Amino acid sequence: MSQADNEPATLAAPGPETPAEDLTPDQPLLELRDGLSEVIETPRELAEVIEAFRGGSGPVAVDAERASGYRYSHRAYLVQLRREGSGSVLVDPIPFGDLSALGDAIIDAEWIIHAANQDLACLAEVGMVPRAIFDTELAGRLLGYPKVGLASLVSEVLGYRMRKEHSAADWSTRPLPAPWLVYAALDVEMLIELRDAIETELRRDGKWEWAQQEFAAILDAPPKEPKPDPWRRTSGMHRIRNRRGLAVVRALWEARDQIAAKADISPGRILPDSAIVEAAAAVPADRDTLQRLTAFKGRGAHRHMRIWWEAVDHARRLPDTELPKQGARYDGPPPARAWADRDPDAAARLSAARASVSEIAEQHRLPTENLLSPDTIRRLAWSPPADADLAAVTDFLRAHGARTWQVALTAETLTDALATEPPPADPTV
Repeated sequence: MSQADNEPATLAAPGPETPAEDLTPDQPLLELRDGLSEVIETPRELAEVIEAFRGGSGPVAVDAERASGYRYSHRAYLVQLRREGSGSVLVDPIPFGDLSALGDAIIDAEWIIHAANQDLACLAEVGMVPRAIFDTELAGRLLGYPKVGLASLVSEVLGYRMRKEHSAADWSTRPLPAPWLVYAALDVEMLIELRDAIETELRRDGKWEWAQQEFAAILDAPPKEPKPDPWRRTSGMHRIRNRRGLAVVRALWEARDQIAAKADISPGRILPDSAIVEAAAAVPADRDTLQRLTAFKGRGAHRHMRIWWEAVDHARRLPDTELPKQGARYDGPPPARAWADRDPDAAARLSAARASVSEIAEQHRLPTENLLSPDTIRRLAWSPPADADLAAVTDFLRAHGARTWQVALTAETLTDALATEPPPADPTV
């Protein structure tokens, strides 16, 4: 490797307090050191890549591009890798379907992934499952960087500007345009240097072990359970105030979801949420009235008009006993805004717990939510252990997924917070 190749790693690393805007104007634009290679699309090419990466050394920078906003699935449409001694490659997973042989070739290496939670599922879908990871985004959060996007961290830590103009591209497009491929290759260009610089900072700040526990927790996390009533996440449905309208939202959402899944098209491109909400607010009495609604005048909505009307008509005819309830199902405590009236003691505990965790997070210069999950704090305050001593609180935190470092920092102060009593009632009220 030439001296020019080594330059990014030898640049002085600005601290988390340095604003990105102070660095960006004078920073060099990041370019590909080895030029843009051809996309790997054939078994012969893939076999050569597998051997090259098996013979490389050190960690492997890994990234994947999906077609979010364009496709229903979350599959990877491009996989990018870089390793010392192997160079950078762009692999099209579509012709292969399975890339487990490539994953096996680097299985003993640490995989550097930015925002691992976003890419691990689609990588696993093509057979690439790591045993060890380094998540540069999560590490940036632990270090207190105010902006943890890849471009921001490369700017702050390594002093280079990155192109980000194709981040929302439709990566299912074939053939992929050359400028998009350059953008994709740049996403792994500096990951190894970034990882090494961030490790230095983590060790300096005494947070290296924290990061190791966080990375292990990502790999150990079970697959996410499907959320109940996903139709309730329809944008704008807060405008629907009655159960009949909610039934229309549900019916249209489910009809749209079936079409989207079959065609592998993003649901919003088949029928926007605004159309669902408009129909739910109006509950039209016939098909003609439905198609006269503003949001249903587009070509996409008209294409499936028969299905939309059948969904609305079904919701109109449902007996009251089958209408969805107004509130969403939730297995946790009620919204915190209702606690003061429903349980003043719990409200006092929550206020004290939030304040104490926030103070600890500020002391250690990291986001509160990375110190302890807000949901865990709410559950503890709402339903604390019967004997809320330090041991019981420690067990509670561990049972809800808190890592050892998080428990060590918060268990004692949370135990004190659980003993907080509500302020005395004002006798004049």
